[in-house]
Amino acid sequence: MSGFDLELRGLTRHYGTVRALEGFSHRFAAGQVHALIGKNGSGKSTFVKMMSGAVEPTSGEIAVNGTALRFRTPQEALRAGIVTVYQELSLVPGLSVAENIFLGRLPRRHGLIDWPQLFERASRLLADMGASDIDARMPVERLSLGRQQLVEIVKASSLEPRILLLDEPSSALAATEVDSLFALVRRLRDRGVTVIYISHRLAELPQIADTVTALRDGLFAGSVPMAEATPQVILDMMFGDIPPLDRPIRAPAAGTPVLSARNLAMAPWLTDVSFDLAAGEVLGIAGMLGSGRTELLLGLFGARRFDAGRVVLLGRDVSDDDLPARKAAGMAYTSEDRKHAGLVLDHSVHANLSLASLRQMALRGFTSLGRERPHVARQIADLQIKVADPMLPVASLSGGNQQKIVVGNWLNTAPRVLLLDEPGRGVDVQAKRQIYRIIWDQAARGVSSIVVSTELEDLAECCDRVIVLRGGRITAEFTGAALEPKSLYAATMTPLAQAEPVTEKA
Repeated sequence: MSGFDLELRGLTRHYGTVRALEGFSHRFAAGQVHALIGKNGSGKSTFVKMMSGAVEPTSGEIAVNGTALRFRTPQEALRAGIVTVYQELSLVPGLSVAENIFLGRLPRRHGLIDWPQLFERASRLLADMGASDIDARMPVERLSLGRQQLVEIVKASSLEPRILLLDEPSSALAATEVDSLFALVRRLRDRGVTVIYISHRLAELPQIADTVTALRDGLFAGSVPMAEATPQVILDMMFGDIPPLDRPIRAPAAGTPVLSARNLAMAPWLTDVSFDLAAGEVLGIAGMLGSGRTELLLGLFGARRFDAGRVVLLGRDVSDDDLPARKAAGMAYTSEDRKHAGLVLDHSVHANLSLASLRQMALRGFTSLGRERPHVARQIADLQIKVADPMLPVASLSGGNQQKIVVGNWLNTAPRVLLLDEPGRGVDVQAKRQIYRIIWDQAARGVSSIVVSTELEDLAECCDRVIVLRGGRITAEFTGAALEPKSLYAATMTPLAQAEPVTEKA
């Protein structure tokens, strides 16, 4: 297969007055793996949507081998040889590997599906792509996530792409699965396919990319060969000059920590994690996907068991306590998945603000709307939740107001420690700032928080201190003036062999 250059000429997409991507001009050389990086909101997703035919550019051109193309539908992009593999897999779990690979293109004979030919073609394609260990007849749901990701890429290769876009393909994979993914990508590159590899996992780029291209705030920020892409170069392209952060600076409270964790282990994520949490402190936990951040929060809350280690809450060892006991002792937890684990979408705002505290509000085991109403009203007022009537379903509210309800539900339990997993996910900038203000207001009242976020700039803005999880342990800690996004990204990118535990102070 001959190679195909991809050239962008002033590619622009506006949504009303919002500039999602502006004047993106760049040439991606044929037969190479081009890493495309940028923080959230940089324009990567908009670029993918235009390349895949999901949206049309406001202006500008996409050219393949010098020929300008315009896609009005995803089918037109596919016909042009541009194939996209999204972060969210598009496989049908109950169907076989072969059926998924050729979905919509199943071979037929006399009007019926030719099953022998289907399985033979799929097996041949899997072997050709170095994935012969995957059984073409096996239901996809029985494969690991990593194997499913490989099937997704083999499916893409069956379309004979000229240009292949991979959107966060390794985000949820284990190390061994990433190796298999990279082998498959290299095989496609060596056949002349031009690969655009979008990833937040910056530390893995030297293993797979030939070039690194960055978008920042909807603009092209630069492109360099991988050999020149030092961590500092990458961070400068992603962030540029970062203005000073506007967050309250607080010294840790003296005295006994509210929470102490010692030598926590939970295979395969955590091997030896120890830290203290002061009263009124906002502690952030940074780390790449798969580093064990969520598992750490679930273990502290009692929703998962640690294999080893001790947890001391308010001076009492709660290591053997279950979830209800830890909740009663002052722990609260908000899930990263608010729609499935944080809210009951069909229930009212009132009900969702009462769920976690029903036992406290009840009298002799019974509660009522009247008993619950003052607690609901307080959270709506304190958190500035925009709702015309508390009895409206929570599904009718914006993402930011839904997230406030998730937090308010647990604030009604009068917690001492808030465990917040991705509290700013899926909300706009203004709502995110409001949520941070809620966390800071609680800190001023002595409530401590542990915040997990994939957006390291959010941790730098929200937290008093941030610890970095890598390889099952804490490899760095940042406080004060040293707590800024570039330093956090550099700490998560550092190869483990070089990542000795350090403390960066103001």
